Amino acid sequence: MKFSQTAQIPVAREPLWNFLLDVPKVAKSLPGVESVSKIDDTTYQGALAVRVGPIKLNLQGKIILEEQNKTDWRATLRAEAKDRMAAGAVNGKTTMTLKEIGANQTELLVDTDVNILGKIGEFGQPIIRKKADAMLKEFVENIKKQLTGK
Repeated sequence: MKFSQTAQIPVAREPLWNFLLDVPKVAKSLPGVESVSKIDDTTYQGALAVRVGPIKLNLQGKIILEEQNKTDWRATLRAEAKDRMAAGAVNGKTTMTLKEIGANQTELLVDTDVNILGKIGEFGQPIIRKKADAMLKEFVENIKKQLTGK
């Protein structure tokens, strides 16, 4: 399942880039993240609790920073997580690209390709897409708050 979203962040591109590559810090902006800890320079483990329809998921897994291309202002993260209780898993790749609009305005493009396995996958794309869109909107608002204090 593929998702693409774009958001305007009222911050210069460089500080936004630095923030997005600080995985533990940026993870706090994602709704439902309960913990993130560093394993090595590009790998983190974490836990996420999220409700999709009537099912509450407690995902545990890894986030791997696969690409940091500052020349193109593009970073790619891969996530692998499982929920033992719901007998499901989520594996996905997210690419974030930053486009400078002005001195203090950056466009954040987020492309995600995710595979949802097990019970959660039975909900179908409309419910999952709605939840993903809501989470991304909240994520962007949280980034804005962290970077601008507004």
